[in-house]
Amino acid sequence: MSQFFHIHPDNPQGRLIRQAVDIIQQGGVIVYPTDSGYAIGCSLGNKQAKERIERIRGIEKHHNFTLMCRDLSELSTYARVDNQMFRMIKNNTPGPYTFILKGTKEVPRRLLNEKKKTIGIRVTEHPITAALLTELGEPLMSCSLILPDEQFTESDPDDIRLRLEKHVDLIIHGGYLVEQATTVIDMSDDEVVILRRGCGDTTQFE
Repeated sequence: MSQFFHIHPDNPQGRLIRQAVDIIQQGGVIVYPTDSGYAIGCSLGNKQAKERIERIRGIEKHHNFTLMCRDLSELSTYARVDNQMFRMIKNNTPGPYTFILKGTKEVPRRLLNEKKKTIGIRVTEHPITAALLTELGEPLMSCSLILPDEQFTESDPDDIRLRLEKHVDLIIHGGYLVEQATTVIDMSDDEVVILRRGCGDTTQFE
């Protein structure tokens, strides 16, 4: 049975944030709010937790996982990006975008796309996620919470609790959110490719 924390979406309670991070560090899988619906995440290096997320989401090995980062200072640690691409990312961060980039050796091999060796990078402006990442001190391995046979990101934490309370370790209730996932922009090759249109405006990438 999972824990269920009500955390204030604008002023997250430090005590609950610390408890949530303890659960992550102990190998837990959590559901948490972002600026584009709810996401599911775990510790960067936890193989078993990642496999649990794959089963919950019903995703295959070629799926691009995302590193949810505190800010762009972590970008160069985990991804390779040229100056032009960095400027485009900086102009749209934080925000509801996931950028697909070539991963560095700092990214655990099992998190990289098997064929392209890529990883998603995201910086959200949601206060709860920002507080989690500051307390955690490293990126959160993450993906949008889109359940099997569904088209949209889960947005209602009460519904999430009904469906997943036996499958995850913590669900954070941070309010009722939009059902749309992030906009996914592939910058891993020479050209910019829009892989998924979501909350983020794609005009400048076209």
